[in-house]
Amino acid sequence: MTKVAVVGVGHMGSAIIKGLKHNPKNHIIAENLVNPRVSKLAKELEFELVNTVADLVEKNPEIVILTTPANITLDLVPELMNLDNDTIILSAAAVIEYKKIKDILPNHTVARIIPNIPVVINAGTIGLFIPETVDQHKRQFIVDFLSQLGDVIPVKEDQLSIVGTIGGCGPAFVDVFLDALGDAGVLNGLPRDLTNTLAASMVKGSASLAYESKTAPAILRDQVCSPGGTTIQGVASLEQNGFRYAVIDAVNKANKN
Repeated sequence: MTKVAVVGVGHMGSAIIKGLKHNPKNHIIAENLVNPRVSKLAKELEFELVNTVADLVEKNPEIVILTTPANITLDLVPELMNLDNDTIILSAAAVIEYKKIKDILPNHTVARIIPNIPVVINAGTIGLFIPETVDQHKRQFIVDFLSQLGDVIPVKEDQLSIVGTIGGCGPAFVDVFLDALGDAGVLNGLPRDLTNTLAASMVKGSASLAYESKTAPAILRDQVCSPGGTTIQGVASLEQNGFRYAVIDAVNKANKN
């Protein structure tokens, strides 16, 4: 049994908890200020809930995942100093550098993660920065632990911002695309629930093929586009309407925040 503490039960904290609950070997403790929504979630998912970081520290977790907003995270990190030195700290606070947390908790193993919402169904994309000073055994333990939530992608710390934008904001961009496909299906006579299922299935299959085959998306696109066919006409329309630039610009705009 792995004792895991999640600090902050907002959207991301809730998603991580739900993903972890799929593994019965996880004992989950969550910390959050008194909140009826969180209390209801704790009852539904049957995880332990405390309302102060001090109470969480007393539970002696093996792993602590920080999902609180950046401005709150640095204020609460000093309260974790009394944790056992073997406790691993995983910070999901996007803009807080590793060094700022490590300076406060010099005796603990600290790593940074940028997960996305699909961790809720164990299909997340998780950017991970672990400093080189962490020994191989702990590095592997962290990767193995996070792998139950989805794909773990080790990166350098200065890459976490763009990794978080593509992996974290990307689902919203894909959802906009799915919604547009749904509208197109309805416009052409399909019921909304059917066209939504069709679009989601298509994206799931296309993404799985790209991920599993490691084939460049441009090559996969060409495999679908026959000369003079309907698909290449649709692709040409996307290009004419600035689809590619819109995606690039969306990522750039999101990454500047």
